[in-house]
Amino acid sequence: MAKVVRSAPGIRRSAAARGRSRAARTAQNRTVGAVGRALALLPFTEAQLHKAFLALIFAAILAAGWALASVTGATAVAEAEAARVAAGAGFRVRHVSVTGTKRMNEMAVYERALQHKDQPMPLLDLEALRSELLALPWVSDARVSRRLPDTLAIDIVERREHAVLARPDHLVLIDPTGHVLEPISPARAKGKLVISGPGAQRKVGALDALLDTAPALKPQVASAEWVGNRRWNLTFKTGQLLALPEEERAAAALVRFAKLDGANRLLGGRVEAVDMRVAGQAAFRCKDGPCNASALERMAANGAGQAETKN
Repeated sequence: MAKVVRSAPGIRRSAAARGRSRAARTAQNRTVGAVGRALALLPFTEAQLHKAFLALIFAAILAAGWALASVTGATAVAEAEAARVAAGAGFRVRHVSVTGTKRMNEMAVYERALQHKDQPMPLLDLEALRSELLALPWVSDARVSRRLPDTLAIDIVERREHAVLARPDHLVLIDPTGHVLEPISPARAKGKLVISGPGAQRKVGALDALLDTAPALKPQVASAEWVGNRRWNLTFKTGQLLALPEEERAAAALVRFAKLDGANRLLGGRVEAVDMRVAGQAAFRCKDGPCNASALERMAANGAGQAETKN
């Protein structure tokens, strides 16, 4: 059989191959050298970087595991088991401590707190319980905390009583914002400011600001009626009535009345009612007959504007 003799590779092809090999080694050395120089500029050693990369890898694995457990419900099982173990060790609600209650019935607080009696402490939803307490009429704020191992601590901030709101068929106690606190009997309402009239509950704050413009008169006001959704009638503890104009002019009219009272001692006198609804005028009605004309003229000179007598 004849033999086939392969010829050796050409000199040019061999030289080209060797050239490509040298170029690849040179590029690789340059890349490694550039990476090394860049790493040398960092304030970390190669060992520290290696540990950091390992930590990142482990963190990624843990995150993936936690996500998988959340999807499969394993975390809920683990939490329930941890709560069971804690409860077995005595970490469950056995006692309730309530502070801050002065006016309200604290049993309303205990009723809501004791619904969680014997519940494991780790499973107690403090924010949900706080929301339940904030729904109570007297509660302005509530702080709820765990006092380990077995006590639920509740600190109540009560609302402040301010006045009595007269509703068509009963009386209720309200705070300075008009928030209803509780029903109140006429006997208990005696001596407190009574507010009445459709829509008066929304105007409690505005009434308080109005009365603050005449601080000497404020403690002498027994009741205030919101009339026509636009103005107030004030009744003093002496039984005398003051009809004020619309809200935008009420403060100025009340200040004028305070000056008149200071100069003429209207409160406790013969004047039964004063009507200041007309700008620049004051109409007087006396208890036992016509008001004295000279006295009215003196009142007008002291700041009431034009004074009129109403029998």
